Amino acid sequence: MTSSAHQQAPAAAPHHTRRSVFTGALALAAGAALPSFAAGRAFAADAAAAPAIASCATWGARPSSEPVVVLANRPQRIIVHHTATANVTDYSQQRAFALARAIQTYHMDAQGWIDTGQHFTVSRGAFVMEGRHNSLAELRGGARQVRAAHCVGQNTVSIGIENEGTYTSEEPPAAQYAALADLCAYVCTQYRLPATAIYGHRDFNATSCPGDRLYALLPALRRDVAERLGAGAAGSGTEPEPVPVPEPVRDPIRDLLDQAASDPLAALPEYLPPHLLP
Repeated sequence: MTSSAHQQAPAAAPHHTRRSVFTGALALAAGAALPSFAAGRAFAADAAAAPAIASCATWGARPSSEPVVVLANRPQRIIVHHTATANVTDYSQQRAFALARAIQTYHMDAQGWIDTGQHFTVSRGAFVMEGRHNSLAELRGGARQVRAAHCVGQNTVSIGIENEGTYTSEEPPAAQYAALADLCAYVCTQYRLPATAIYGHRDFNATSCPGDRLYALLPALRRDVAERLGAGAAGSGTEPEPVPVPEPVRDPIRDLLDQAASDPLAALPEYLPPHLLP
């Protein structure tokens, strides 16, 4: 993730890891895996129905270090990410909420951001959580968005969704994918976006995020979201809509990330020091 607020053109997908200072496994206490994913998600009954989303207050967020900026515009697209953390088998709500707290701690204390960078997070147990404060309220309103810090050049015109896990060589759990589709359909409904307005992080920044396997699922995700919107096969669109191409914008911390990414996915460090976790 990055915090620039200037719009940028999609970039070609390179083959190196995403924001390596952000990668690694969460040092969370192990919990019992749920026998079913059903407790972690809520299917939308129709295109307008909202999935269950845990607010910042529900998962125990800290206050932002300064007021978040609410923009008058609706977003133009959705950008899908992965957290590049361990593919754990603890699918509990407790794990999901600890993940949200760990991400916020990392973003605020290590990155120096005012709050969590993304708008929403989907855990491997299919729990959906608000990321940056006020994102959920503005989504429900459907007229404005919160300025975020998840993708260089897109933070004022897109909704960022993090998916717990590393999806370079394996796909997300089926229920996590379904929860992502439900969330995307709700975002599209509220902000009047077509299903084709779903992208991956690598479409805009030089990164491997959201992993080769999750990125390869985006055409299917667009079709599944279109079905949830009632668009059917004719409106599914396997390719995203074209984006205007302005002058490229350089990521000011790209060199640091590239240096940290010199050994892709080898001996992943802890996501956060253990003492920072509950």
